Amino acid sequence: MAVNKVDWLIWEVLDKARKARSKEEKIKILKENESWGLKDILLGTYSDYFEWNLPQGKVPYKESKAESAPTDLKRKHKDFMYFFKGGPGDKMTTIKRESLFIGLLEAIHPKDAELVVGMINKEKIEGVTKNVAMEAFPNIPEWR
Repeated sequence: MAVNKVDWLIWEVLDKARKARSKEEKIKILKENESWGLKDILLGTYSDYFEWNLPQGKVPYKESKAESAPTDLKRKHKDFMYFFKGGPGDKMTTIKRESLFIGLLEAIHPKDAELVVGMINKEKIEGVTKNVAMEAFPNIPEWR
């Protein structure tokens, strides 16, 4: 994993990549800021391997304050396993799984929460295509 000069939040990395002028620059930014949280957002958004076990659409949650979010996606991305079909969350009640999801959204930066909701809804990330993500992180088998 590349050493970061600055510890960016996931939304900041994607925003920086979105604003880059060339595909090569976008890929470089993603590689330089590699984390499993970033890769999970890209995979969850673009890979057909993951089918989410949550309702699509708008999610009713209370945003955390941007300046004092209790945690971030570099830590909380591990909770994603409870939200896709075939994962351990299948054993939870729907209410428990959705409550856990809302708790995750309320604990992270509001812009990261928007990314997570977009991921569940399979909304493309503006300025960062599936091809860019696949070229930045080609050794992930779930890209299919």
